[in-house]
Amino acid sequence: MYDLIIFLLLVAIGYISGTIAERRHYRSIEKREQEILSMPLVSLKTQPRTGRTVRESRLVMGSAVISIDYFKRILAGLRNIFGGEVSSYASLVDRARREATLRMAEAAKGADLVLNCRVETSSIGQSANKRKMVGSIEALAYGTAIFYEEAG
Repeated sequence: MYDLIIFLLLVAIGYISGTIAERRHYRSIEKREQEILSMPLVSLKTQPRTGRTVRESRLVMGSAVISIDYFKRILAGLRNIFGGEVSSYASLVDRARREATLRMAEAAKGADLVLNCRVETSSIGQSANKRKMVGSIEALAYGTAIFYEEAG
């Protein structure tokens, strides 16, 4: 009985700390997204006709690897048995994509816009009983930062 109580206590601590860390990360993402609202990140392949001269263009990228906590991995395994949306993995992918995009925007600091933005994701798994379990998600965001000449 004592072992079961300790196990349940550790599971509860793991769940609570994972949830707190995820919420803290989302708050950080939302705050940083507000800071970059003035810089357009677009998927256009060519720059819009503005009549302005391009001073510089360069590749910018941001990468993020986000891991799922063990408790949510167990819940996702149960969801796979019964079917339906695996919300813990959906939030994992969302956080990784948004974080990578923010890091790309931070690499383009001072740019007037970022063209041809793309986001690639890949899972980093662990082999367990010959089944591939997702342990982490890597997201890579990249694009071309455009810096225009100063008007004058």
